[in-house]
Amino acid sequence: MASRMFSKGVASLIILSSAATPSFAGGLERGGYNIDQLFDTGPFSFNSGVTYVMPQRKLKNVKDIDSSDGFGNNGLGGGSTSADETKDYAIPYVGIKTGLGPVDCLVDYSEPFGAHSDPGIGWVGANSNIETKVTSHNYGATCSYKFDAGPGQFRVIGGAFYQEIEGFKTRYVANPALFSQPGDGIGRLDMSDDSWGWRAGIAYEIPEYALRASLVYNSRVKYDNLEGTVDLTQVPIVPGYGGKITPVTGSAEAPDSLELKVQSGIAPDWLAFGNIKWTNWSILQSVAFCPTTGTCPAGGLASLDLAYRDGWTIGGGIGHKFNDQWAGAVSLTWDRGTSDGYGSQTDTWMLGLGAAYTPTENIEWRVAGAIGLMTSGESGTFTRDGVTYGDDVTYSFGNDLVTALSTSIKVKF
Repeated sequence: MASRMFSKGVASLIILSSAATPSFAGGLERGGYNIDQLFDTGPFSFNSGVTYVMPQRKLKNVKDIDSSDGFGNNGLGGGSTSADETKDYAIPYVGIKTGLGPVDCLVDYSEPFGAHSDPGIGWVGANSNIETKVTSHNYGATCSYKFDAGPGQFRVIGGAFYQEIEGFKTRYVANPALFSQPGDGIGRLDMSDDSWGWRAGIAYEIPEYALRASLVYNSRVKYDNLEGTVDLTQVPIVPGYGGKITPVTGSAEAPDSLELKVQSGIAPDWLAFGNIKWTNWSILQSVAFCPTTGTCPAGGLASLDLAYRDGWTIGGGIGHKFNDQWAGAVSLTWDRGTSDGYGSQTDTWMLGLGAAYTPTENIEWRVAGAIGLMTSGESGTFTRDGVTYGDDVTYSFGNDLVTALSTSIKVKF
């Protein structure tokens, strides 16, 4: 009797635990990969939601240390020594899960990777970055097969996903005062590609205790044919490429990751959960783009300089079911910053609160919010594997705030 009460008391918390904290991870991570819906009980569920993240990273003490572009140490026409770097962004998700006997399958749409830095043209570092934006679209299909093992069930998980990525970067290339032809001195890089990835994992569940442990690996996604253009129509003085649009190509990889998630009922109507994830962000250093014909300048005609280190995410929390309609959860998450002396992605701490409302047994509405601290640091010049980073602009930043809101609706049968 006690075990049946225990199972009933935590049933609605099993999936809520994953939504307690809207994510704000390092690297180019946005929504990441999440297949928790695969574990829904019942033969069918439809889930749709969105997370809106509001980072407030402010750069200060900015110095232009590269005078070779004709801007000098005060930027183009002076410029501000501070800038608001980050932009708000939304992360959508749609998933459909079906189950038949021991087989469960999930098809979903997500946006796992992305970035949007927009300090603008009015700061001293505009010769490094005016605006950079990367977006992704991920279409996945994941299935599992479960069978009895001891007091619970063991699952074998496998799947594949098709992923599209696109982005652009603009910056001042040369001071327009240096040339007589028309032009504002701004160059633009555009790029896009698509590719495939796969995932594999295992899980063990004891539904009577709301216990589940899962370990899932997501593969690298190799973008061997990043195609795009470098637009220097506004920079006529660049030898060989100025005043025209040049087709370019490059290659990069979206990182692989390994994540362990654990949850368990700890008392009637109470659930504890936690996760640890490693993401191989160090595979992204400098992504060079070379002209599709002819010779390639040293470092590429354009490049995306990232110089990341591996990311680690550790989180945990507690959930409680108040009654048959309401449940809530609280969580704390730490993301290790992927910047390593270059860039502004330092450690982040996030405190999250989530609630689930179930007006009927077939409908569940969830809402979550989070507030976090992006820790302070600085970006300067250093060399890794023979490549020098940060030799154009240096800056520092303090402890900054990040907030997020998330909502979703689920229909299940």
